[in-house]
Amino acid sequence: MEKNTPSPIQKESIMLTINGTVHRLEVEVWTTLLDLLRERLKLTGTKKGCDQGQCGACTVLLDGQRINSCLTLAVMHDGSEITTIEGLAQNGKLNPVQQAFIDRDAFQCGYCTPGQICSAIGLIQEGKAKTKAEVRELMSGNLCRCGAYTHITEVVLEALERSRT
Repeated sequence: MEKNTPSPIQKESIMLTINGTVHRLEVEVWTTLLDLLRERLKLTGTKKGCDQGQCGACTVLLDGQRINSCLTLAVMHDGSEITTIEGLAQNGKLNPVQQAFIDRDAFQCGYCTPGQICSAIGLIQEGKAKTKAEVRELMSGNLCRCGAYTHITEVVLEALERSRT
């Protein structure tokens, strides 16, 4: 009778630029981008919510586009640039969207806030939303259990307006 031998752990070498820092990593091929960020790199601002891509708490910017980091494998993004909530502030100054969330009181418990902010920045960069209804639709993938949607929408509209001037 043959012994069951465990299959070898499959790892790949990847290079990611995360918040401006280049990381050369060996990762198991099944590691999600979210788990790599949180557990391996200790960037815990990106939240693990549903782990199924339904809540948006894990939203980060991948090459400038917003994605749910729980739904993608880290090895799929070799050579990519990733921005998390920790990488938005520059020279000790908050990103304007971060500051607007504070100024407009666009959060309550704060759990969804990092994903909301990354999603808002991605939405602005996409340039698709122009109206309140479009903002609400395009931000609908980011859930807020506390119901701060009115303030979040106001922040995004204000930031959109500033980006046009």
